[in-house]
Amino acid sequence: MDYSIVFLVVFLVGFGLVMIYSTSSYKGSLYMDDAAYWLKRQALFAGIGLVAMLFVGKMDYHFWKSRRWMINLYYWGTIGILLFTLVFAAVSHGSKRWISIGPIRFQPSEAAKVSVILVLAIYISRNVRQLRSTKGILKTFMLMVPIIGIVGIENLSTSIILLAITVIMIFVASDKWKPFIAIGLAGIAGMVVLLVTQSYRMERIMIWFHPEQYEKGLQTMQGLYAIGSGGLFGKGLGQSMQKMGFLPETHNDMIFSIVCEELGIAGGVMLLLMFAYLLYRLFFIAQNASDLLGSLMVTGIFIHIALQVIFNVAVVLNLMPNTGVTLPFISYGGTSIMFLMAEMGLALSVARQIKFQDM
Repeated sequence: MDYSIVFLVVFLVGFGLVMIYSTSSYKGSLYMDDAAYWLKRQALFAGIGLVAMLFVGKMDYHFWKSRRWMINLYYWGTIGILLFTLVFAAVSHGSKRWISIGPIRFQPSEAAKVSVILVLAIYISRNVRQLRSTKGILKTFMLMVPIIGIVGIENLSTSIILLAITVIMIFVASDKWKPFIAIGLAGIAGMVVLLVTQSYRMERIMIWFHPEQYEKGLQTMQGLYAIGSGGLFGKGLGQSMQKMGFLPETHNDMIFSIVCEELGIAGGVMLLLMFAYLLYRLFFIAQNASDLLGSLMVTGIFIHIALQVIFNVAVVLNLMPNTGVTLPFISYGGTSIMFLMAEMGLALSVARQIKFQDM
């Protein structure tokens, strides 16, 4: 087993738990009468995710390719639950993204990321000759359009991530490049349509340009204040002021700003270096996988994690409009951490069949 991956994931999850407690303890005490309320919930899902990671990591990843009915069930099941969410889920934070079952909330778009990676990797490995023609490339791309489109109606940022995963996985397996110009233009056109048909998305772009002029720009401004007040080495763990009700979503989307406030720019950079090393290990595994199936699986995981880190940090630094993308392994979110760790299990499964390791 690639123990560097295991160490990195355990470290990131552990660091995330510490920061979730630091950022949510005030809110937990105020609203839940329990400073560790969000910590306990995240720790439970992280424990489930750890078991899933080790279990999937011990499996032969070819198991998924040999169970055609299972992949079909996962593909159509994902579309079904996304449609169910779109129709029946309650509106939260301006969109329908969660299914609530008692005290548990499930976000189907997180399952969609794993579905796209698995289904597309298996389909391409079985039909790689199709990618020698433009028709075959477009046919493969269209396979993922239903999932990308349904997710995009309520969650444009996740839809962009799914689109990037799809396009790059097909591009890696193909020897052509011209068809991807058409796919890219179609993707941009689709995003423009989704932007102009939802007024709150255009409002986010306006807030991005001038956050100080909008009430909803408070989150961006307070996040930047947090980073600036932290300086080079921070105020110290647990000493954030912005988490005391000034900065919304401190334990979710904006957690990186509190990392920088409490641990400074140095702490934020060290965290990003940990992500960089994790991505390097994934890149190495994808390059040296024993077959195309394994390489494509890990390529999809690489793109998923890389884009989420880039999007989250860019939003916190106001380099792009607010997207609602969480920081992998660090931000609060039970569904997210479970599926992320399951993806890490897939990467470990592929790494186990590599005949040599670059230490």
